[in-house]
Amino acid sequence: KANDLKLASQAFVDSVSKKFRDLTTALNISSDIHFIRTTDPHHIKAAQTFWSLCLANGDIYKKNYKIKYCVGCELEKTDSELVDGHCPLHPNLEIQIIEEENYFFKFSKYQKELSDFYQKHADFVIPDFRFNEIKAFVDRGLEDFSISRVKSKMSWGVPVPNDSEHVMYVWFDALVSYISTLGWPEDGKNFEKYWVKGTPVQYAGKDNLRQQSAMWQAMLMSAGLPNSRHVVIDGFITSGGQKMSKSLGNTVDPFELVKEFGTDAVRYYVARELSAFEDSDFTTEKFKNAYNANLANGLGNLVSRIIKMSETHGVKIVGDNKHNLTDFEHALESFNIQKAADSIWNEIGKADRLIQETEPFKLIKENREKAVEIILSLLARLSIIAKHLEPLLPETAEKIQSAIRLNKLEKPLFPRKD
Repeated sequence: KANDLKLASQAFVDSVSKKFRDLTTALNISSDIHFIRTTDPHHIKAAQTFWSLCLANGDIYKKNYKIKYCVGCELEKTDSELVDGHCPLHPNLEIQIIEEENYFFKFSKYQKELSDFYQKHADFVIPDFRFNEIKAFVDRGLEDFSISRVKSKMSWGVPVPNDSEHVMYVWFDALVSYISTLGWPEDGKNFEKYWVKGTPVQYAGKDNLRQQSAMWQAMLMSAGLPNSRHVVIDGFITSGGQKMSKSLGNTVDPFELVKEFGTDAVRYYVARELSAFEDSDFTTEKFKNAYNANLANGLGNLVSRIIKMSETHGVKIVGDNKHNLTDFEHALESFNIQKAADSIWNEIGKADRLIQETEPFKLIKENREKAVEIILSLLARLSIIAKHLEPLLPETAEKIQSAIRLNKLEKPLFPRKD
């Protein structure tokens, strides 16, 4: 791609990296996130240290080999994994045949150790059906995998220690970024805090199941380092039933979505409208329909109605609501973001029904005390909703909390899009 654009490889990846950094700002992602790149000098040193540990353990060796290789997956493929000679995940790409001398990692050595590890950690891979996939993969027997490329053919890569003719293959050095981002090996403090004593959770797409939950775990075992605690496997965001890909021209620009609908609208769609673990098809029409139905007409309309009643009739809630939604907490603990979001929208539905059934805006003319009691109940529910929206829609949560405090909503949270 860099050659097509007549750019140096470093200049090209710098431009791509900047887009991802800009996206963290556009989507209101925490500013304290440590965005590491595999071209960072610290990561290069960490990858080489990790290589040396595996080598010292007798798990790296050199041999000639011939493989079938999917450029899209950046992974070797066996005949059983191909459909009509093509990768099922990248059916429009031709399988490459590679024959050369490479370094290999002794993956086969860790079959029993991985199986035992899986047995001891029943919630290691989430969801269960993905865990069953990787357990079956390991049980079928493991083959050693290539971890280097000849530098004359692929100059872009981390240099292999003590061999100027080879660079590390992406699925060796890139996985090390999980710990190099914590400062390993020099900064033992953060590594000890977050990886050794913490609960390291990795998120990956379903095409990364093997790399993240088997290959990387075996590499950690080889290096004598603790394994990950959880690996959460997501489905793909598809377009027309196919995985989004620049080569297919079916991608969506998230910056344009943010520009038209707002940051929290995009965060909402990812959290609730996309499946937590299965593939989800995306179209702009689906996005707009969900926005109007669940944000403009749903949450936005509810907030407007409740705040209008409280403002008009001088009803104000006192103190913070400490109530927690049990379903929300359980869903987050099981990494099911969609289910967590659903629990909030269930509360929105309950509040809507309470308004419809009691009509406090009418009742207040006949029984002010009872109507005020209902409005206070609605404000309390709204406070609970806002509290639980904080990790999903932080800007919206703050606006709702401000409206409750001030007893006034300056403008609609989500203007309807026609």
